Amino acid sequence: MPLTQLNHVTVRTDDLEGTRDFYAEALGLRDGFRPPLAFPGYWLYCGEQAVVHLVPRSGQIGAGPGDTTGNFDHVAFIGEDFGAMRDRLSRMGLTFRENEVPGIRLRQLFVQDPNKVMIEINFPQPQG
Repeated sequence: MPLTQLNHVTVRTDDLEGTRDFYAEALGLRDGFRPPLAFPGYWLYCGEQAVVHLVPRSGQIGAGPGDTTGNFDHVAFIGEDFGAMRDRLSRMGLTFRENEVPGIRLRQLFVQDPNKVMIEINFPQPQG
């Protein structure tokens, strides 16, 4: 059975509110419904999908250190309006890197969240 889509990523943090604010202010995700789980956290939405889950660094399964999880390098989003996003990140005083992928008409921005999770934002460029 093949996979059909990425559902969400979970970020462990010592600063739930600061991390929530970063994803809302820098990337435009919105804080939304989260079921009444036994540990604190936030679900951040892109459209109708909760794509980033925030949990405390220590706690329940999926919310703390242990043998059940490891490292990943980055998470990527598709964005619209490269210039507007670049300006937003600049206004916020965030350090970011720009990249252009040769041969496939793709511009990218890379920025770290407050927990040093690398965020890649891809902006496909129209043909022509």
